[in-house]
Amino acid sequence: MKQFSGFPLKTDYAPVPVAFFSALLPDITDIDELKVTLNLFRILVPRRLYPRYVTFTELSADAGLMASLGKTTVKPADTLRAALTIAVKRGTFLHIGFKGEHGREDVYMLNTARDREVRDKIMSRSLLLPLLEPKQAQAETTAPAQPNIFSLYEENIGMLTPMVAEEMKEAEKLYPEQWIADAFKEAARANKRSWRFVSFLLERWATEGKKDGAYQRNTKETDPDKFVKDRYGKYFQR
Repeated sequence: MKQFSGFPLKTDYAPVPVAFFSALLPDITDIDELKVTLNLFRILVPRRLYPRYVTFTELSADAGLMASLGKTTVKPADTLRAALTIAVKRGTFLHIGFKGEHGREDVYMLNTARDREVRDKIMSRSLLLPLLEPKQAQAETTAPAQPNIFSLYEENIGMLTPMVAEEMKEAEKLYPEQWIADAFKEAARANKRSWRFVSFLLERWATEGKKDGAYQRNTKETDPDKFVKDRYGKYFQR
């Protein structure tokens, strides 16, 4: 552990909403979510611009924040995005996805009554942010992008944690994108909503082969309960 030398005589203080200590802190168990939440308070609360927001690009350029998130094999940017996703789901912050001048951009605001009004104005296009256009306001001229592995997890299983995010990043390197999407669908259909079950499916497909959603060793439709009837069943309780 690196020894801290103490605070200097002249120290700046970052404001933190009092409600954080009673309504949020008791429920936050993930250290990365806590780090990101405190850093967003540091940036957003004293910000006097209108509207008050911070972008993912700005956060990923914060050396102190990114250094604090670079403690695992997961890329700090992926850890940051996963922690932001958790904080948004918890209701601490608001999120708007944008198409920016140089591609995708994500904007985050505090979840206050005033900022919710601002978000609604942005989404209705009565308030515009320079060089940013809300994704929902765009005409659908192209086919929708395939959901990434993180959004698949959130849609089919639940709240994402950095530990699971690390495992999923490894899975992305090992398995085809369509296999991963199919595994999440199969887990949801079989009501086995866990990353362990999805990972098991991918490993089994890699071993036995997979074609059109079925195992090559069995041309019949996959039985969603087959995995809980064999010797692996103890790992996949409903």
